[in-house]
Amino acid sequence: MSWQTELTTRLGIKHPIIQAPMAGGTTTPALVAAVSNAGGLGSIGAGYMAPDDLAGAIAETMRMTSKPFAVNLFIPQPFQIDEERIEQANARLDVFRQELNIERPAPPKHYAQPFEDQFETVLEAGVAVFSSTFGQLDAGRIKALQDHGTCVIGTATTVDEARALAEDGVDMIVAQGSDAGGHRGTFMGSAEQAMIGTLSLVPQIVDAVDIPVIASGGIMDGRGMAACRMLGAAGVQMGSAFLTCTESGAKPAHKTALVESQGRATTVTRAFSGKAARGLTNRFIQHMAPIEATLPDYPVQNGWTKDIRAAAGKADRDEFMSLWAGQAASLARSMDAAELIDTLVREYDACVEQ
Repeated sequence: MSWQTELTTRLGIKHPIIQAPMAGGTTTPALVAAVSNAGGLGSIGAGYMAPDDLAGAIAETMRMTSKPFAVNLFIPQPFQIDEERIEQANARLDVFRQELNIERPAPPKHYAQPFEDQFETVLEAGVAVFSSTFGQLDAGRIKALQDHGTCVIGTATTVDEARALAEDGVDMIVAQGSDAGGHRGTFMGSAEQAMIGTLSLVPQIVDAVDIPVIASGGIMDGRGMAACRMLGAAGVQMGSAFLTCTESGAKPAHKTALVESQGRATTVTRAFSGKAARGLTNRFIQHMAPIEATLPDYPVQNGWTKDIRAAAGKADRDEFMSLWAGQAASLARSMDAAELIDTLVREYDACVEQ
């Protein structure tokens, strides 16, 4: 590949392609290692992992590759546990539980993993790259990572967020356009105000900061990569493209829904987790829409829908699943991760030659 940038040089990778850190079991050690072994940068989506599980995933990935890979964590944000909102949401969720033949669970013991312990696990492991989303990592932790030789990447959905991250001292920034699947990384202002498409967001952030910018959102093939390079990006981060890979831990129904999604709309919803996220529209989203504005905060809502999502995944009932997907999901392909990397490189090179 002719596209060599500060990203590839700094991280010691062959191609400026980052597999997005999709949390919830999608980014298995097998997927992360396969991407890194093929010359990209694999990423463990560790936001929901207990510290011991995270340590195990890092160790297993290191056994499968000697190449650099990233670990991503969610920056904690304040939230309220509103019992009235929880009961209102559960009244609607119980309809799905009845259809799936499961009982309403007891209240979760905790709604989020202990970030301090997760972070210490990453720091002790000495991974090559740490990335974060949903907020700003404090300067002390950024320096601690950098002192260990770890490259620190933040996620921005607006120019203001990008400037704030750069001032904090991160090494690189992912510019997450509104085209992207999964949770929005917005941490300044509302998610609605940060719905800026990738092609509009990337050049603005490139002009606003003096560190490498990684384009993310709606990039599925070599054409998208070439377009992002023209906008000044130092590389790309791709999620939906890798979600359908053989090594991905996504549920079979989720993979099938993406590959067969031609003409199927995506929407940004808070229905599953309480935080804005883009996925394929289904009955769950439509049923919860009337009370979306008063759903419990993230991660409270996420904790109360976990049983439904798990049961739906086991039963291949995609109408109840969080089918996270970007706006170009219909371009998804089923293949091994190494084959996808090779295909992307060939497509990109063909675009440049033309």
